[in-house]
Amino acid sequence: MQFLKAKKLVCAVVAAGALGLGAVLPSGQAQAQQQTYLMKISTPTVHDIPNVWIDGYAAMLEKDSGGRIKVQVFPASQLGSIPRQIEGTQFGSIQCVQIPPEFMVGLDARFQLLAAPGLVDSEIEGQRLVANPAVRKLMLGLGADKGLHGLSVWYATPNVLISRTPLHDVADFKGKKVRVFASPFQTVAFERLGITPVAMSLGDVLPALQQGAIDGSITGIGPIVKFHMIDAAKYVTEINQPSIFIIEEVNQKWYEALPKDLQQLVDSDAAKEDAAIAPMAGKMADEYLQEWKAAGGTLIKLSPAEHAKMMKILAGVGTEVSSKTPTLAVAYKIVSQAAKHAAASK
Repeated sequence: MQFLKAKKLVCAVVAAGALGLGAVLPSGQAQAQQQTYLMKISTPTVHDIPNVWIDGYAAMLEKDSGGRIKVQVFPASQLGSIPRQIEGTQFGSIQCVQIPPEFMVGLDARFQLLAAPGLVDSEIEGQRLVANPAVRKLMLGLGADKGLHGLSVWYATPNVLISRTPLHDVADFKGKKVRVFASPFQTVAFERLGITPVAMSLGDVLPALQQGAIDGSITGIGPIVKFHMIDAAKYVTEINQPSIFIIEEVNQKWYEALPKDLQQLVDSDAAKEDAAIAPMAGKMADEYLQEWKAAGGTLIKLSPAEHAKMMKILAGVGTEVSSKTPTLAVAYKIVSQAAKHAAASK
């Protein structure tokens, strides 16, 4: 009799599983597998290299999660200025923010490490630098005590300088008021060039140029083209320093509330998209430069002598700034040594 009861119970469980009723799963596990998680991603750019990363990541993540993660993308600072996007991600109204890491310097001074001038001199060096395990571990771990989980960090493009008047050499920089990213590495660097640096979010650059509040701005060529900055300034000087890196940070509580398999997907798909964007970034930047010229913009390239003069002035900025804070000094040593290795690799 007991054997027959046991046999009936086994048959009932097997039948339930065959019918997809999930009877063999603990209720919490079954509920987690059925739940849908919303991931809002905020970024200041639009139709640019970072947006291509987001689009690829969103499509991959929704597919790989079987629709359990739904991604909503908010470009062009739709959810607020860069500081508001960072705060929103910290406190959970936004699940993910995508920005240059130096804008998070207020949370931890080490977020600015990749903004040091002279750190890398080419696209391939930049890609090698953030592929370095020590650098990647350092950068992605910085927000852990600030409510953030580091998702991804990758090389995007060199900086250029858009200006209302032509800047052909280092002497032309003197006396200009220029928007920079929020980082002492950048403010100290541009002060050395005789520039008055003004930290400003991307969304504020065009009106500031139009109103004459600033004479120019450093940024990637993508935002210059996609935000139609030619309406306010017609000159772009290729200074190529410092390079622009991009970091993605997600809200830590949101991440930790995900089932383990989705946590793994969120991380692994980001790494896959980093690899996918690498060969595209340089090509897209070149296309934007051509768009700029086609729209009537002027492209200025510093002569080798003027570029060498600029780099001589900027030499040692990273060491100077980082030496003021012990933790920053230690971290800068890790990154600068990795950069030297990246430059030496063949």
